[in-house]
Amino acid sequence: MKTDIEIARECPLRPIEQIANYISIPSAELIPYGRHIAKVPLHLINKERVKQSNLILVTAITPTKAGIGKTTVSISLALGLNKIGKKAVCVLREPSLGPCFGVKGGAAGGGYAQVLPMEKINLHFTGDFHAITSAHNMIAALLDNYLYQHRDEGFALKEVLWKRVLDINDRSLRHIVTGLGNKTDGIPAESGFDITPASEIMAILCLATDLEDLRRRIDNILLGIRLDDSPFRVKDLGVGGAITVLLQDAINPNLVQTTEQTPAFVHGGPFANIAHGCNTLVATQTAMTFSDYVVTEAGFGADLGAEKFFDIKCRKSGLQPKLTVIVATTQGLKMHGGVPVEQIKAPCAEGLVQGLKNLDRHIANLKKFGQNVVVCFNRFATDTEEEFDLVRKHCAELGVNFAINNAFTEGGAGAVQLAQAVVDSIENAPSGPLRFAYEDADAPQTKIEKICKDIYGAQRVAYSKSALRMFDRIQKLGLGHYPVCIAKTQFSFSADSKLYGCPTGFTINIRDIVINAGAEMIVAIAGDIMRMPGLSKSPQAERIDIVNGQIEGLS
Repeated sequence: MKTDIEIARECPLRPIEQIANYISIPSAELIPYGRHIAKVPLHLINKERVKQSNLILVTAITPTKAGIGKTTVSISLALGLNKIGKKAVCVLREPSLGPCFGVKGGAAGGGYAQVLPMEKINLHFTGDFHAITSAHNMIAALLDNYLYQHRDEGFALKEVLWKRVLDINDRSLRHIVTGLGNKTDGIPAESGFDITPASEIMAILCLATDLEDLRRRIDNILLGIRLDDSPFRVKDLGVGGAITVLLQDAINPNLVQTTEQTPAFVHGGPFANIAHGCNTLVATQTAMTFSDYVVTEAGFGADLGAEKFFDIKCRKSGLQPKLTVIVATTQGLKMHGGVPVEQIKAPCAEGLVQGLKNLDRHIANLKKFGQNVVVCFNRFATDTEEEFDLVRKHCAELGVNFAINNAFTEGGAGAVQLAQAVVDSIENAPSGPLRFAYEDADAPQTKIEKICKDIYGAQRVAYSKSALRMFDRIQKLGLGHYPVCIAKTQFSFSADSKLYGCPTGFTINIRDIVINAGAEMIVAIAGDIMRMPGLSKSPQAERIDIVNGQIEGLS
């Protein structure tokens, strides 16, 4: 089969005005970025139309190195829905340069289910990530300058909480010292870098309802603690307006098209293992304004992305998904069933059955949120009908609809079965009112423990001394009502990336707490998860090149 980038190049692209017209977005309202990309202004969002649209969440089993294909399924479902006569669009996150040049090579779908133009989407796109990076680091520079300029007046912070960000994987920047050199070069201080998807500015952009709300949230960012224990925020710097100016274009959703020339929105890009893992609220609402069915995804497994989608994004916005699709593969399940990665392409019924325990826990968790579930199996060439029959029977015993997705090789026609299963489920048994994993009034520790025990399956939660001190600070600042966002490995229900399957009886160690006062959430750092990833021994960048004027190595 052809590579993703070869397929993408062969797909005809329509002018973005035609794509917009398909869902009745006026051409005159578009903010073009070339012929095939445009931003859509926020004022077109219609809250009444949003309420009438059918929102579908796509999540997955715990991911493995074999891959799951959740983004491909999200695009596939939108293609399949259009094939059966429904007006549908997908809403996705923007890829980060870190994984593109590190492990993935790209994150715009795969095969005949992609969003296009894939090279631009995977690279600089409309500059949203650059705007977020610049805004975040502008705050860091302004804060350092404020400390430098006012130190002779006795001003100081006993703790600086704001780091810098960069949209690349670079382990060398996790812990740094700034201000070295002459006295005029700044005040020496320990600092560090996170990757841009972990930036609080990214979270703010993805949760803001409009430009005014964006400005309010930026002003509330907690930068540090004064000597008298009072908070020091962006509004104390007096630069909230300047930072908002840097983001005034980035907040508008990006409109692109699929391999079958149907509309798609790609906007925002927080990771779900170190952040809340959902595209922007405004992109979701824009899509729901102009489409009857909207397919969105939440990053990594349902324990991460879906939980955060419900407990953070839906809690704050009032969104109510009509259905959740959970993606699985035979190879992924076999890895969770104890089959060595070298053998997962070979039939192994016992390993598959053992791996179903991982799927079962995710399904049970989604039902706790009140969600009706459809299990989607992403077909691989090595899969067998016997394996599908085994899983189909298992899902029937659970009372869960099951569908196979062939869109990777067949496009929208290969997702008709999935699309019909989704429509039938929504029409006959839509999800009930959304239930959350915890209450707003719960203490932050209680919220964390409810997620760790009720969703992950942990027996115990332990906290470092620094995490416990942060709980005291949260209480003093009156921020205990914020939702929590747990940062942990995506490869396990636990915080141990090697503990596959459906583990129980483990302990989750919370080693740090980060207050995102602008994004209005509390981030709990579990285990050894890093908010600045490193590169592998052979990063994908070694295979990315321009050959005969065309980009190769993106996938």
